[in-house]
Amino acid sequence: MKTVKVRNIELGSGIPKICVPIVAVTKNDILEQAMSLRSIPADIAEWRVDWYEDVFEMDTLMQTLSQVREALGDMPLLFTFRTKKEGGEKEISPESYAELNITAAASGNTDLVDVEAFTGDEIVRKIIEKAHEHGVKVVASNHDFFKTPSKEEIISRLIKMQDLGADIPKIAVMPQSKKDVLTLLSATEEMYSQHADRPIITMSMAGSGLISRLSGEVFGSALTFGAAKKASAPGQIGVKELHEVLSIIHSGI
Repeated sequence: MKTVKVRNIELGSGIPKICVPIVAVTKNDILEQAMSLRSIPADIAEWRVDWYEDVFEMDTLMQTLSQVREALGDMPLLFTFRTKKEGGEKEISPESYAELNITAAASGNTDLVDVEAFTGDEIVRKIIEKAHEHGVKVVASNHDFFKTPSKEEIISRLIKMQDLGADIPKIAVMPQSKKDVLTLLSATEEMYSQHADRPIITMSMAGSGLISRLSGEVFGSALTFGAAKKASAPGQIGVKELHEVLSIIHSGI
C-alpha cells in the first residue's frame, strides 16, 4: 500500500494521525484556534470553512486562508467546506463548491482539500485533477448522519472514491446499534486488507462509535479526528486523551 506524505506527516504508516478541526465563525477566532494547535499533540489541522462568516467572499476567504497557513507553522492543513446535506453549516451549488476548492488548492496555502465524493463524478474528478496539478492531496469523503450502510455498501463507496482518484477515501457513518459499529470496523478491515492501495479513513460517529476513532491501527484507518475545543462531529474526544489511547494501543500491537 502507498502511503501519503503531507509535509512532515506520513499517512498510512504507524500510529493513526490526529486531525483537529478549526471550527469558528470569525477570523479572529479562527486564527486563535489555529495558533493554539501548535501546543497540543495534533498532526493535521482541518479548517472547516463552512463555519466562516465570510466564506463566500472569495478574496477575504483566501486572505484568511493565507493567515491560517502562517499561524499553523509547518502543520499540514486540510481545507474543508462541509455542505449542509452532509452535516455542514451552509448550502452551496456544485459549481461554487468546485470553484471554492480549486481556488484553495491553487493558492499554495493548503496541503489537502476535502471533496464530498457524491457531489457528482464530473465535478469530483475536476477538483481532484486541479488539486493534483498544484501538488495538493485530496480526501474524498462521505457522511451518513442517519444510519450505517451495509458492509458491502461501505466498501463500495470507498472503492468508488479510490477509483475517482482521491488520495485518501473517507467515510463516516452513524450507528443505530452496537452491531453497526462492528459493521463499520469489519468493512474497514476488509477494505484495508483486500481493496485499498492507499490510506483510508473510517469512523462510526456518536458515543457508541467512539471505539472506531481509537482502533484505526488495528482495523486499518489511517487518521482520526479529535477536538481541541469545539467538536466538528458527534463522538470526537479531546486530543490529549486521544493521543494517549492511540499510543497505548500502538505499544501493545
